[in-house]
Amino acid sequence: MLESRSRASTICPSDVAREASPDEWRPLMEPVRQAARRLMDRGAVEITQHGEVIDPATARGPIRIRLPRRDS
Repeated sequence: MLESRSRASTICPSDVAREASPDEWRPLMEPVRQAARRLMDRGAVEITQHGEVIDPATARGPIRIRLPRRDS
């Protein structure tokens, strides 16, 4: 999903869950968050809150997922 959007875009885990199963997306929320954590461990994505990259192990509340940003 991220690769089909602008590089500056973020997605919510619910976006991914709803794409996978529009009517039964809620049970997919934790598996999507777990997948995002694995992708972050590999450096493929960043997990953010309030625009700041966070440690997903300590995250509480809504998160966003984005492609890694390269600071110049």
